[in-house]
Amino acid sequence: MTQYATPATVQANFDGQILTNQGVRFVLSRQDEELRVRMERLNQPVNSDAPPAAFETRVGLVTGSHHMQVFWMPGGDGNTQIGFPFTWLIPEGRWVPRNSTFIRPPGFQHSSEIWNVTCSRCHSTGLEPRVDVARHIMDSRAAELGISCEACHGPGERHVTARRNAPDGSKPGAAELRGEIVQPEHLDAKRSSEVCGFCHSMKWIDRSEPWRDRGFRYRPGDDLEATTPLIQPTKVDALPGLREYLSKNPDLLGDFFWSDGMGRVSGREYNSVAASPCFKGGNFSCLSCHSLHESEPSDLLAENRRDNRACIQCHPSFGTEAALTRHTHHLPMSSGSECYNCHLPHTTYGVLSAIRSHQISNPRVADQLATGRPNACSLCHLDRPLAWVDRTLAEWFRQPVNTLDETQKSVAEGARLALMGDAGQRALAAWHFGWKPAQQASGVHWLPLVLGALLDDPYSAVRCLAERSLRATPGLLPTGYDFVAEPDTRPPASAEVWRRWFTTTSVDAPMPAPFSGPIAGPDDVRQRAQPLLESRNHRPLRLRE
Repeated sequence: MTQYATPATVQANFDGQILTNQGVRFVLSRQDEELRVRMERLNQPVNSDAPPAAFETRVGLVTGSHHMQVFWMPGGDGNTQIGFPFTWLIPEGRWVPRNSTFIRPPGFQHSSEIWNVTCSRCHSTGLEPRVDVARHIMDSRAAELGISCEACHGPGERHVTARRNAPDGSKPGAAELRGEIVQPEHLDAKRSSEVCGFCHSMKWIDRSEPWRDRGFRYRPGDDLEATTPLIQPTKVDALPGLREYLSKNPDLLGDFFWSDGMGRVSGREYNSVAASPCFKGGNFSCLSCHSLHESEPSDLLAENRRDNRACIQCHPSFGTEAALTRHTHHLPMSSGSECYNCHLPHTTYGVLSAIRSHQISNPRVADQLATGRPNACSLCHLDRPLAWVDRTLAEWFRQPVNTLDETQKSVAEGARLALMGDAGQRALAAWHFGWKPAQQASGVHWLPLVLGALLDDPYSAVRCLAERSLRATPGLLPTGYDFVAEPDTRPPASAEVWRRWFTTTSVDAPMPAPFSGPIAGPDDVRQRAQPLLESRNHRPLRLRE
C-alpha cells in the first residue's frame, strides 16, 4: 500500500516524461536508485532574462500496486509528504492528472493531499503523525510504511521475544500464543471485523482522540467503538456532536453513502457489513469470506469462498441445484444463480471501478426508487426496462408493484441509468457495460450506442470507464481519444463511435428502447438518445473514496 519510491517498487514511467498541470511543467527522471521530479513554473514574464522558476526533488513514497500508483514528494518542514498531481494508471500504462481519477464535479479545484494526515491513517501501520501545529512541522513515524503483520495482529514484540527465548523446536500452545499476539480468526465476529474496520470504515473522531500527535489508540482486539465509533447514517443521533457537525457539512454523508445509509464508495466496507442482517446474527464476519494469507491479492477472497460456498456455509438449504434453482429462478451454473450477484451487487464505486456492496440485501425496485441505487437485476439485464424487473420480482417474490414513469416502463434500464443518472450512477452503468455476465445477459451489439454517448460525459472518471468498456469492441473507439481531454476541447466522440458502429454491426439485430426499431443512421441514434440526455441529473457529485 505504501513503499519507498524506488525503481523496484514503481511501475510508472519516469524516463524523460514531461507532464503539465496548472501552469507547472513536471520533468520526471531516474538518477541511480532515485526517482526525481523537476518542477518548472511556466508563463514567466516575457522580458525576464531569468530562467523559469524551478525546483527539483526526489519522489519520496508510492501508494498502490493493483489499479494505480499515487506518488508523494517531500514538502515543507519535517518529513511532510505532499501528493504529486499526477497518477499512474496501471491498466492503461499512462500518466493522468490526479483529479481525473475521482468522481468530482468538472472544474473542481484539486488540492494536494498530505500523506502524513490523510492516506497514512490506513495505508501504513502504527502511524504517529506527530503534527506540531504551532510550528507547522510534521515529524511522522510509522512502524511500517505499508499494511503489515501488526496492522492485523497488533504489536508483535512480546511474540518475537517469546519465540526467540523458547527452546529450540518447542511449539507454543494456543493459550500461550493468545497471550503473545492477536489472532483475528480467534476473536469473536465483531472484534474480528473491527480489525478490518479500523481502516475499512468511516468513523467518528472527536477531540478526545489526539491522533494527530501519537496516532490512534486502537489496537487489534480492542473495542473499536470505544475510541472511533462507526458513523451509521441511519443512527446519526447515537454519536454526540455528529448532528451538529453535519449541519455545517450537509453534503458529507452523501459523499460516502446512498441515502438509506448503504455504502456508496470503496474503503468503507465495514460500515456496510455492520448493517447487514448476517452480521447482526453474531457469527458473520469479514473472515467469513476473506483471507489475507490464503487468497489472491486482488480481492483477498479465500479459496473456497469464490463461489456460492461463501453463502452456503451459513445457508445450507440452498446447497443443492434444485433448491438453488427454486430460489434464484436461474440455471444453477449461471451468473444469475451466484449469490453475490443478487445480494452483493456492484453498487459501490472506487478506484475507477465498481465493487461489490458489502451490505447484504435483496434486490428491490422500491429501494432503487427511494435511493437511486441500481437494483441487482438491472445491473445484469441492462437491456430490460425497470418495469420488467418490477413485474418479475412481484411474480417471483411477491414484492409490491411500484408506480413508475413512462421512461422506467419502456427504456432499457442500463441506457436510462447511463444517460439520465447522476455521475455515480453513470459510472456504475459504464462499468457494467463491460462486465461479462451483463454482456451475456443483455447482448453486446447495442452497448456501444450508449458507451459512445458516455465518451462525452462531463466527468472524466465516467469517460474513463466508458472507454474501458468500449475497448472490448475493437475498432469503435475514435482514433486518438483521450478521456482526460475535456469534452469542450475536442469534437464529440459519440458521433464517430456511432458512425463506426453502423459500418461494423448488423442494424437488424433486436435492439432495446430507446434504440428499438429501424435506425436510419448516426443522427437517428442521437435523436433517440437526446431526450434522455436532456433529462440527465446534473447535480454536482463528489464521491470520496
